[in-house]
Amino acid sequence: MFWLFVSVAVALFAIFPLTDTDIWWHLACAREWVTTWTPVREPVVNVHDYFQQAVALVYNLGGAPLLVAFKAILWATVFALFLHGMKFCGGCLNCRVEYHEFRHDVENAMGKKRPLAILFAIAGASVILFVFRFQFEMRPVLFSLLFLGIYWNVLPWLVEGRIENPPFRYDEQRGFCRCASIPYDLKKISALILILVLQWFWCKCQGLYILGPLFALLVLASELLNMRLNEMQIECKWLLARLAFVVALFAMPFLHCDGVNLFLYPFGLLERLLGFSPSAAIFASEIAENRSPVTLLMNGENVLQSVLMIVLCAIGVWLSCSLLRSLYFSLRKIEGRKTISRQFVCNISLVVTAILALVAERNFVLFLPVFFAACGSQLRSDTFHLSSKFYQISSKLRFLPASYIVLPALIVAFLLGLWAKSLASYDHSMVAFQRVPVAATAWMLEHSHPGRLFNDDRAGGYLAFMNPSDSTFIDGRFILKSAEFFERYLAYAKEPNLFLRDADSLRIDRVVLPLFYYTRWGKLVMTLDSSEKWHIAYRDSFYAVIDRTKY
Repeated sequence: MFWLFVSVAVALFAIFPLTDTDIWWHLACAREWVTTWTPVREPVVNVHDYFQQAVALVYNLGGAPLLVAFKAILWATVFALFLHGMKFCGGCLNCRVEYHEFRHDVENAMGKKRPLAILFAIAGASVILFVFRFQFEMRPVLFSLLFLGIYWNVLPWLVEGRIENPPFRYDEQRGFCRCASIPYDLKKISALILILVLQWFWCKCQGLYILGPLFALLVLASELLNMRLNEMQIECKWLLARLAFVVALFAMPFLHCDGVNLFLYPFGLLERLLGFSPSAAIFASEIAENRSPVTLLMNGENVLQSVLMIVLCAIGVWLSCSLLRSLYFSLRKIEGRKTISRQFVCNISLVVTAILALVAERNFVLFLPVFFAACGSQLRSDTFHLSSKFYQISSKLRFLPASYIVLPALIVAFLLGLWAKSLASYDHSMVAFQRVPVAATAWMLEHSHPGRLFNDDRAGGYLAFMNPSDSTFIDGRFILKSAEFFERYLAYAKEPNLFLRDADSLRIDRVVLPLFYYTRWGKLVMTLDSSEKWHIAYRDSFYAVIDRTKY
């Protein structure tokens, strides 16, 4: 019930217009590789190529509405994959014993009624998903999470050790019994080929492709620990085969034409994120989504989301401490094969993604699916105890059981109402015209200019897609720019006179700047408007186009 509801809720809340401005740059690059007329750092690696081709295909078929629907389905699939990976129906005997004992206890204690604690978990999940619904963008990280969700389900089974006894199955009448042998080798070879092919595609979807090999390495380490705890002999041949598979995953970038540059790309991305170099320091500190939730909270930006991010990350780290309890529980098993592999992988992943989310706000989408998977696993083991407490209270207060159903239902209904209301502020085009210069670009297409264009970075992608003949000054691909260039670009907002001097030397005769959402440029707009060399040629509620009148 929790698994199904979360997936449906994610699909619904992901239905909102294309607010992420980078998607337009990706669509433009699918048509023809786009760079600005300003200097670009070398080498240039289009690590998003396959993502761009995929979204461009969807966009060409049905425009922005179909792309939004595609995005919603993919986000729902991501959460479904992560939640499914933590279900108590895995490949070991102990998981099945625990699940069926748990179900038997619940049915005896509650007359086969569904535990009402799940309803409160669903209500809580709805609140979290609604608050962070704008994290569910159409971005390359979505493909990374999709691939990682597949790895999350397949790799623990793919690298598991040999089982000396035949596997077990559960029968409702006869209980547990041995089942006939299954050709696991054929299945594992097929899965191995699938993962390698996915990794090859992933290398040209986003720089986070490095998470695939790292996750495989984590799964292998957990399986080795699992085998040691079970006093199983680790065969050299088995270990070398798994290590060769992990090495093959790391080597996938070399099968592309970019080769070494593609292999090194994730390291540059990490360096930009953590701010080790001067260029990375500007990148990590000046862009809102690359700043820590703690920094955003101290600056008073996105207060509710920042507080909730910090709280959820703290809860995630606390939940990961249950690894010790899971390990102890596995060691106390009397029969069957002890297993800690899946718990180990989940808890380590939870800690790592929580740290990444605290480093940069944009990494929270990596943490959220893992957090829900951990909560879903924890919910299975704790639901019986929580529900028992609820029923003990309800035996004294007869009216209370009804509130268990009514209160979560009211919370969910209220959130769905807010979600529907938020959609009403956009039009049917499914393009967030408040965040990209839709009307201003249409005007610019009819009014050309001989010189060069200066634009805000968030508008660069949309301008490149809708008006390819007019090269942009900058776009959202900050990794292509040097520290000196980016620092001077930001200085224009604080020192308008510096821009006036550079505009003469760079032959800039048109400026497109936002007026509403990104108010950084207010001082520059006022300076240009009051200058005798510039005038506002077009203006709407969200953007202004300022043209030069004199040189």
